[in-house]
Amino acid sequence: MKRLFLGGEKSGKSALALKAFLALPGADRGLMLATGRALDFGFRDQILAHRRMRPASLAVMETGADLPERLADAVAQGRPVLADSLDFWLFAVMEAGREDERVRALLAALDDTAAGHVILVSCEAGLGPVAATPEIRAFVRSLGALNQAVARRCEETVLAVAGRALPVPGP
Repeated sequence: MKRLFLGGEKSGKSALALKAFLALPGADRGLMLATGRALDFGFRDQILAHRRMRPASLAVMETGADLPERLADAVAQGRPVLADSLDFWLFAVMEAGREDERVRALLAALDDTAAGHVILVSCEAGLGPVAATPEIRAFVRSLGALNQAVARRCEETVLAVAGRALPVPGP
């Protein structure tokens, strides 16, 4: 089963996804795939807060651009996976000029993980005003397209608002 948790900045999406992940069968042998890199002190603090929120026993792997491969490997090993978060991963692959290739690889990995438990987290960036710069608009549009493509591959999509989980109906 694949689930996508979406929400704005500080919406509670990561906490809700972690709670759902820890309730999965086999969560004790699960793997968290972390995609964010601390590029400033504020984000470093956010990463530390997320680290304190997780049980110390939860295995964590930083993926870089290799999220699709790490996801596929973990599912092939029968491990439940929590990937947090797609927006940081997308930003990194866009910055590296590898968006098309890496997004195709991620979607293919999700298509091949029908038997596994996968929980993905991503920002829903399209709820705010139109971004001021062409670069930010390009990122928001790419993230919106990625979120839609991932949601089509998930059995369940949840929108986090004020720490509450709102189910998003499918097509």
